[in-house]
This record gives sequence, C-alpha cells and structure tokens, in this order.
Amino acid sequence: MTTALLLSALIGYLLGALPFGWLIARKFGINIFEHGSKNPGATNVKRVLGGMFGKKGKRAGDLAFFLDALKGAAAVMAPVWLYAFFFLPRGGLISADAPPPPTMEQAVLVMHFAAITGLVFALVGHSFSCWTRFKGGKGVATSAGGLLVLLPLPTLFAALAWTLTFLISRYVSLASIVAAFALPGAAWLMPNMPRPFAIIATVIGVFVIIRHRANITRLCNGTENKFSKKPVGDMG
Repeated sequence: MTTALLLSALIGYLLGALPFGWLIARKFGINIFEHGSKNPGATNVKRVLGGMFGKKGKRAGDLAFFLDALKGAAAVMAPVWLYAFFFLPRGGLISADAPPPPTMEQAVLVMHFAAITGLVFALVGHSFSCWTRFKGGKGVATSAGGLLVLLPLPTLFAALAWTLTFLISRYVSLASIVAAFALPGAAWLMPNMPRPFAIIATVIGVFVIIRHRANITRLCNGTENKFSKKPVGDMG
C-alpha cells in the first residue's frame, strides 16, 4: 500500500504541476504572472486574454479550464489503473513464495486511497508547480475534474451552486467559495458515501477557501472585480 500511495503522490503532483494556463498565455506573448490577479488559473487567463484578444482570448481561457480539469481527472484515474495493472493478479499460476494477493476489500481500499492521494497531490502541484518556481493557481478547475470522477453527484451539486452564485453575483471567486462549501455538505449528506471520500471533499473545500483568502478580503472590502462580458483590458 505504501508503494501505491507514493506512486500516486508522484503521479498526482507531476500531472497537477503542468502549468497549462501559463503555457497558453505564453502563446499570446503574455506572462500571466504579471497580469490580472497574477496567477495561472483559468479564470485569470480568460479574464486577461479575453480583455486583450476578445473571443479568441476567452476561448483560450476555456481551454485552460478544460486542461486543468482534465489533469485533475487523470490524477484520480491513473494511480488506480496502475495499481490494478501492476499490483493485482491477472490470472495464471502464483508462486508459492509470492505474498498472498490482496482481498477484494483490501484492493478497493487501496484504490480509494490511491485516487484520493493522486487528487490531493495534483492540487499541490497545481498550486505550487515546480515548473513555475512553485507558484500556481487556486485549484478550482483541477478539483472539479478530479472530484467529478471521484464524487460525481456532490460535484454536480457544487457545480450547480457555483453556476447560480455566479449568475446572481457575477463574482467568480464568490461562486468558487460557495461551491467549496456545497461540495462537502453534499458529500456528507449522501447515503452510503465512503467516509474517506467525504473527508477528502471537506479537505479540498477548505483548501480552495484558503486559496481564496485574498478574494474574501476584497469581497468584504467591496473591491473584488466582477466578471464582465465586455472586454475591459487587464483586470485584477
């Protein structure tokens, strides 16, 4: 189990550290760390590039969100696939000297923790990428991609909360914070939800809220920027 979790952590971090937002902005000749909120998350990429390049820039922001979500999903699935391929017996004779294969309950438990470990370290990699001097985004898109695989129904409930909050307020940050509260709430209320999954939903919710602490301050001060449909140049 230790080997599987260490491998999951390594895979998760390397996937999460892929700085898609930064790379996409570079294609436009923009160092995203010098514009807007100065992080490579999809929201800042879309806001900055959309303001400078119009619809083409906004589509680039959407691509950044999709790729960040995809790496979160991959960080959940890849460790499980690798564990199933390398650690579980696939038929044939088993040597008398070999350790006994894991039971179904043990295998499921390990795969659960491998998936959780992969997602946690993908968030660490996204937020503190080794490719961008340990700077990164806030983990909303990466969390969404991984949790959609791990916890589909609570994630869809959180997505609904995000959408409604955004449509009412036009604050992406506020919508993300509300979703971060809604996710663990839905996970704990769902019957038959494995406790480790509900716990990781809570941990990720807290992590996302902490990463938005500067936004919370601006929201309280009335200085947070709303998301505008019109190009407005470089926004914070």
